[in-house]
Amino acid sequence: MEEAQNASTSRAKSSTLTILKELLPNEAGTQVGVRLWDGTLWPDERPRPATIVLNHPGALRSMFASMNEVGLAEAYLYDDFDVEGDIESVYDLGEQLIKATTSTQKKLKIGLALRRLPEGEDRQYDQRGAADLSGEVHSIDRDRQAIAYHYDVSNDFYALWLDQNLVYSCAYFDSPGEDLDTAQLRKLDYICRKLRLKPGQYLLDIGCGWGGLVRYAAENYGVGVKGITLSEPQAELANQKLIEAGLDDRARVVVQDYREVNVSEGYDALVSIGMFEHVGAAKLGVYFRKAMQMLRPGGVFLNHGIASNATIKTHHGPTFTQLYVFPDGELTPINVSLQAAEKAGFEVRDVESLREHYALTLRHWVRRLEDRHLQALEFVTEPVYRVWRLFMSASAYGFATGKINVYQSLLVKQDSHGSSKLPLTRADWYE
Repeated sequence: MEEAQNASTSRAKSSTLTILKELLPNEAGTQVGVRLWDGTLWPDERPRPATIVLNHPGALRSMFASMNEVGLAEAYLYDDFDVEGDIESVYDLGEQLIKATTSTQKKLKIGLALRRLPEGEDRQYDQRGAADLSGEVHSIDRDRQAIAYHYDVSNDFYALWLDQNLVYSCAYFDSPGEDLDTAQLRKLDYICRKLRLKPGQYLLDIGCGWGGLVRYAAENYGVGVKGITLSEPQAELANQKLIEAGLDDRARVVVQDYREVNVSEGYDALVSIGMFEHVGAAKLGVYFRKAMQMLRPGGVFLNHGIASNATIKTHHGPTFTQLYVFPDGELTPINVSLQAAEKAGFEVRDVESLREHYALTLRHWVRRLEDRHLQALEFVTEPVYRVWRLFMSASAYGFATGKINVYQSLLVKQDSHGSSKLPLTRADWYE
């Protein structure tokens, strides 16, 4: 019995090494090494930025049997394999794998080799699992489900790796080596400068998260602020922090969809930071028209959101991000969102890419999360921890390589005479 098992394991090892050579024929140049379940290192014992750890003889079969990103991601989530070291460096390897398996003949050859490997043990799936939403896509009720799936994981979990103000969006760095707290405070101030906020004005923060910008604008610019979010835990913590800061007389956070805001309230400025990705392409017109209705003439709207690259082919079918991170989340190219804003009546005054800043931000988040791995497991399970490690490192790679971008678009609602009421230059943003 033991001899048969040893023979099976030996065959699995031989097959695994053959598959690795087939997948990556230029093995000497790879920045990623592989360690088998018995400690064997491939392609050699040279130290590398990252090591993929195959945890059992059937690991490669579990990783590549479905030949799609979801199957590969789930193999990581449920520990068929792990990644030690710089996980972001693994995505270059992913690009090589895609190129290595483009032909049908190559896929068939690898597929047959994978079937010679043993099947992995039955997985104990995490209770959270993939998102399972109901109702019409981007209806208010379904959007609430989507937001709850992502944001209601645990306030304590997010607090482990976000900055002190719990800002869950791109920071604004003065230099690559700057610390996260400083860069996030600079971002909050930069937004207020772009909006040119003045004491006595009324600001609406659409998708305010844990209220970092709500507090900052109320305390440092003397404006009244209303923040809206679909996450009850976020709103509860945001209001608690406003009370602690003595700002609850001029700022508040409520659980409300942007479509539910009463337009008669009237705002001098609107801001949406990192919420735009949840709107959906089909709802862009509704989103910008509602913003126009809520904004007073001469008011400005800063819309900050991630955009897809129009030159990259759209992926068909559910992705890892859609299933495990942001269900119903959609990215559109910047020209699509700007066109929708103009059709709603906005004048586009400024568009700025912060792509490199988001790569830096995500790298901070990943390092902080990894450093607090054991603490994170007090609030979430191992698969949930891995969801965020995988998602954020992949996003950092995407921003660093230009596959995705993030833009701040400053939009204005002209008054009845066509005036924007804006200064001639941006000099006041940088004083």
